[in-house]
Amino acid sequence: MGIFSSTISQLARMRLWRIQGWVEHPVSSQREVLQDLVTSAQYTEFGRKYHFSSLFSTRDFKKAVPIHEYDDLKPYIQRMMNGEENILWNTPVNWFAKSSGTTSDKSKFIPVSDESLEDCHYKAAKDALTLYYNFNPESELLTGKGLVIGGSHTVHQLNDKIHYGDLSAVLLQNSPLWGQWIRTPELSIALMDEWESKIEKLAESTIRENVTSISGVPTWTLVLFKRILEMTGKSSIADVWPSLELFIHGGVSFTPYKEQFKKIIGKDINYIDTYNASEGFFAAQDRPGEDGMLLFVDHGIFMEFMPVEEYGKETPRTIGLRDVEPGRNYALVISTNGGLWRYVLGDTIQFTSLRPFRIKVSGRLKHYINAFGEEVIIDNTDKAVAIACQKTGAIVNDYTAAPLYFSTDNNGAHEWLIEFEKAPGDLQQFTKELDKALQGINSDYEAKRYKNIALREPVVHYVKKGLFNEWLKSKGKLGGQHKVPRLSNERKLIEEMLQFKL
Repeated sequence: MGIFSSTISQLARMRLWRIQGWVEHPVSSQREVLQDLVTSAQYTEFGRKYHFSSLFSTRDFKKAVPIHEYDDLKPYIQRMMNGEENILWNTPVNWFAKSSGTTSDKSKFIPVSDESLEDCHYKAAKDALTLYYNFNPESELLTGKGLVIGGSHTVHQLNDKIHYGDLSAVLLQNSPLWGQWIRTPELSIALMDEWESKIEKLAESTIRENVTSISGVPTWTLVLFKRILEMTGKSSIADVWPSLELFIHGGVSFTPYKEQFKKIIGKDINYIDTYNASEGFFAAQDRPGEDGMLLFVDHGIFMEFMPVEEYGKETPRTIGLRDVEPGRNYALVISTNGGLWRYVLGDTIQFTSLRPFRIKVSGRLKHYINAFGEEVIIDNTDKAVAIACQKTGAIVNDYTAAPLYFSTDNNGAHEWLIEFEKAPGDLQQFTKELDKALQGINSDYEAKRYKNIALREPVVHYVKKGLFNEWLKSKGKLGGQHKVPRLSNERKLIEEMLQFKL
């Protein structure tokens, strides 16, 4: 293990000159990525439709290919899942990453080609490791194991060749040999779907390992930490894993969790923020304490940046790296080596630095709650409220919801303020129906609610009639097109509204 880790460590450090190449020449790197994508896909059905063989510049590409959202590409993706080839990408696509978040479906399915695995996800992971070693040259990270914690890992098989699952399942199932050597737990445990049993197995199989790093969503990681301390009787995670030096996080804001992590770990460790989604691995923190993540411009993804005010227009304008401005919100539009073309990812980003290009995720194009990885959007909650009203005879005038974060005594939850025109006879029953409906609509929320492991039942409050109007008036936004934000991923607005509650 020592020799193997030392070899990987040396290889990771040797990659730095490659990274420096695309960091110093980001615009030309992106141009080459686009040319490779268009050339590879020119004889696919999509490439023939949009005449890829005659596109020789970024301007030509943007003029020929329209902006797409998931529903626009869904018919192509469905055919790929049925086994058809050369539809969106020129090599067979046998894996699809399942994720929630579309307005029309419970889940969406993102094609994951061999190229997107090797040249995006795994390449970016190796680059993130290299960047870590660059600023931590005395690190002993690879003298131990990396504990990988993800979401639901069930892999489903559609036919002899086609499979789908959460991104973490796809990555684990296709992991290269070097990744298997340095990872814990074993694959059979990592791929378990039933979370109550999985937490037990994770704890049992790792407490005697020399864990030096942990990768995962903060909520699930805290659940595991608490169970490990219960099982071992230790006072801190540092007592269990004294060599732990790094936590790699992403997917949700780490801000509400950092103090909890510091307290439960019991010592100072390093933290790396990453921007890794089903569609690709886009960025990772390259400097400790830096506000922003280094944008990965040489990893099989061509990126355009849509000013958020352009979203929803018939022909929205996008810009390239040359024209972006720091601090401005952009919607990320991507073309990938998995077959997504000018695809609106749904995230909004801000540039924190232009030399080099660093970004931070600033939110979503639409209101949402994703404090625990549940990806709840307004379409989900509107439908759930309608179902709960139908079940209980209630009528809702307006509502807002926000996360309640983990505390020492309680798991997370969603807190709701609801103004009823006609109140339900039993608020508790309304809450149960609301929760049940939301689980039926959103599979990620359902997973987080399973046996209250990560999310407990929602906390729902009646509010007096007129409360939301009072709040809007206090903001100078009463009337016109101003609306109460249905969902927020942080508590600032709901805390303001709670001041008007009584």
